[in-house]
Amino acid sequence: MILVIDNHDSFTWNLVHRLAEVDPSLRIGTSLVVVRNDEIAAADVLAMRHRGLSHVVLSPGPCTPDEAGASNDIVRACAGKISILGVCLGHQCIGAIHGMPVQQYDEPVHGMTSEIDHDGSGIFADIESPMIVARYHSLAIDARDVPEPDEHGAWRVNAWLDQTNTDGSTTRLVMGLAREWNDPDKQPLLGVQFHPESFMTPCGHALLANFLRMGDQPRNVTLPIADTVPTLEHCTQQG
Repeated sequence: MILVIDNHDSFTWNLVHRLAEVDPSLRIGTSLVVVRNDEIAAADVLAMRHRGLSHVVLSPGPCTPDEAGASNDIVRACAGKISILGVCLGHQCIGAIHGMPVQQYDEPVHGMTSEIDHDGSGIFADIESPMIVARYHSLAIDARDVPEPDEHGAWRVNAWLDQTNTDGSTTRLVMGLAREWNDPDKQPLLGVQFHPESFMTPCGHALLANFLRMGDQPRNVTLPIADTVPTLEHCTQQG
């Protein structure tokens, strides 16, 4: 079962339908469940593991992490126990509760495509770099604010965008974040600042497929998923 936490955002159902495209065995309402962030508690999510819950996706949202309802508590309670992917606001929630300031930057971007770089690890495996992504955000995490490793593991900035500010300085914005646990039995904790569900992120389906393949209950995902969606070969590194 896949659980999508809806942070009251118009993009949530785009994300849900893209997940269903990536894994056609999913059925919305039964094996692909959507719940709003004010209609569920972290304890409910933990209890769903006994019903086959394997992955949680935290949706985008129109607010800041402070107004993200149960999303923050879900990350706190479920990190390492269930595979989690945060998208846009969901990504910011993961950063914020782990001490990374979520700040407003010079130029908000809404409906813009950008070219970002990534290191090919985790959910970016077999996807070309740089890649084109859709961005809808005014808040972001500065890569300099990502914490140093601790006794539990380290944070990897696995995707980034070097933004030129109005004063001529450059800020490296975190576009992808992954927790690298010291315990190999811990489940993936991942975030992306951009929107993989958007048609303006051509390789978003490959990224979501990579996520669904991760964790101790991987989904059996096969690409290509449809004639109207780019095949994996369009997104993989060439050479």
